[in-house]
Amino acid sequence: MLKESLILSVSLLIPKNFNICLYEAGEKGNILITKVCHITSAHPRYDRRILLKECVSLANAGYDTYLIINDDEPDESFEGVKIRSTNYVASNRLNRFIFSKRKLLECALEVDAEIYHFHDPDLLPMMNKIKRLGKKVIFDSHENIPKQILDKAWIPSPIRKLVAWLYEIYEKTSVSKASAAISVTPMIVERFLNFQKNTYLVTNYPILSLEPPKLDNSMRTIGFAGGVTSQYNHDVVIEAIEQIEKVTYLVAGRGGNEYIERLMRYRGWNKVEYLGQISPFQVTPRIYQLSSVGICLHMATQAEDQGSLGVIKLFEMMECGLPVVCTDYPLWEDIIEKYDCGICVDPRDVVAVRDAIQYLLDNPDRAAEIGNNGRKAVELEYNWGSQEKILLNLYSKLTGTD
Repeated sequence: MLKESLILSVSLLIPKNFNICLYEAGEKGNILITKVCHITSAHPRYDRRILLKECVSLANAGYDTYLIINDDEPDESFEGVKIRSTNYVASNRLNRFIFSKRKLLECALEVDAEIYHFHDPDLLPMMNKIKRLGKKVIFDSHENIPKQILDKAWIPSPIRKLVAWLYEIYEKTSVSKASAAISVTPMIVERFLNFQKNTYLVTNYPILSLEPPKLDNSMRTIGFAGGVTSQYNHDVVIEAIEQIEKVTYLVAGRGGNEYIERLMRYRGWNKVEYLGQISPFQVTPRIYQLSSVGICLHMATQAEDQGSLGVIKLFEMMECGLPVVCTDYPLWEDIIEKYDCGICVDPRDVVAVRDAIQYLLDNPDRAAEIGNNGRKAVELEYNWGSQEKILLNLYSKLTGTD
């Protein structure tokens, strides 16, 4: 009672709009409690990187952690993270870019955190405003946005290069004034280091499960969960499996109607089982656990010729013990060759893709060995625990507790 009375007495002397760090006596001495706030305009509430990894890790480390998102669901607490919704669902991109920002900013100012962590490029203007209020701000770049703009079909093709150039200038100016920057792959980190010395690689490796799921390699099923878009070359996979006997391509994820309708016209579509979009929590039991091969034929402008460590599905497949057939990016080839955990192919080469899938399906013992190697690789190196340490070290530096 005495401790509570003292805290209450002190708090009454402090203005309500004054942000402080609270100290509470504990068995290990004084514990610093810092309020931090992650903000996203586009990602879902239960985003694996933002909520399940970064926010939960910060909450577990003792930070008073908030996440502000755009949806119409009620506020909640998730594993120590206080989720605040704007109660706004944008009907289109214009509404998200313009009208949702006011609501996100209102929520952010109500939280009154010491550190704000931004996850979307359209939030750079808000990051700059909050920085001017004397707050510490972090920009977390999940993608190579200037390169990604070149792939955006909703931006008229004649002006994509101009939009990408203008965004890159604004991004450089904004991020250079931030307290720190984070990205998921070395290529983006190297670019940011040219104008923001406090840039860190915190990549998108999976949270390691205690035990890998039990797989049945006799099922002859290829599994994929993610974007049902052209950048994952689903058309190549469907062409490749057309000549393979007794095989199923099990697919889950969001896709545009036009692209899916085009895929349905392939003769191999009768071997596809498309589940549509499913919860992230259902990916392993409904896709990977029922698969004998994981496939990730990623190909996008932003990855250039190097590849990206931010494509989480590759590492999730490895974490589940699946042998993988993946793009022959140098960044991925180094991992596959180091641990002997898959087969790299040209994602546009139907014959090479077919041969890789056929080999793994027809040699289940070898496929199991390769899958086990992938699981060991994630256990040793490519897991969220290795990245959590970097994130927490960055926050310790920003709060002066390192």
